[in-house]
Amino acid sequence: MQQCSPPARARRGEVTKGDEVSDAMSSSRNLGDSFNEYFELLPALDDDTRNEVYRIRHEVYCRDLGWEPLQPNGMERDDFDDQSVHCLLRHRATGEPVGCTRLIMADAENPQALLPVEESCAEVLDRRIVDPAQLPRHTVAEVSRLAVMRNFRQRKGESQSAASLTEDDFQSRGQQARFPYIPVSLYFGAAAIARRLGREHVLVLTEPRLAAHFARLGVHIQRIGGSIEHRGERVPSLFLTSQFAPGLRPLVRTLYDLIERDIGAHFDAHGG
Repeated sequence: MQQCSPPARARRGEVTKGDEVSDAMSSSRNLGDSFNEYFELLPALDDDTRNEVYRIRHEVYCRDLGWEPLQPNGMERDDFDDQSVHCLLRHRATGEPVGCTRLIMADAENPQALLPVEESCAEVLDRRIVDPAQLPRHTVAEVSRLAVMRNFRQRKGESQSAASLTEDDFQSRGQQARFPYIPVSLYFGAAAIARRLGREHVLVLTEPRLAAHFARLGVHIQRIGGSIEHRGERVPSLFLTSQFAPGLRPLVRTLYDLIERDIGAHFDAHGG
């Protein structure tokens, strides 16, 4: 049997668990089945699971990146957590935490209470495209606090990023294509939760190139304002949950359908 030489980054000693998993999964033609073999994505619907999310955020935002102060209890939280549904990604074989994100629900009973992106981007939102304040608040949510543990994150250029998508994530290696399962699955999880909860208008503060990266998958994320400085250049963006899944490319749709099915099963099991 012909033995393949390892990728260049392996020879340089730069391989992380994220690279190993991505490489192992890259040969699969069914992204959903391949993802399911390695990962478990679930909504955090009880205190133990939510605390696991807060510990991931503390490890990434506080210890690794220094964006938030260290906490004695080892959990990073803020005022928006109580109005959020959190999403947790685990490594299936070991149960090891991989990453997390959250979906913050706009408060329908208090329309004046703004979401984080509405506050931080108040001066740059292009309200000719969409004015979040004029949307029915029970349909509005925001994806935020996406974080990936260092062992699954630290590729070139990611040491100062909680999670990211780059051009390298979509490059081919020989006849195989790399696919960024971890960040994509977390966004897909947030979208599936939003759809489950009837939140049609989902805001997200993103890197400027995120929309272009997601367009390759068939996801339409619309930029709705100018850029701000927030741990790097960021732009306010919006996607609609009713248009999220139908536009996905067939290969990618298998991944979203799996995630949506599993998210729904967890909600059903918790009576939600």
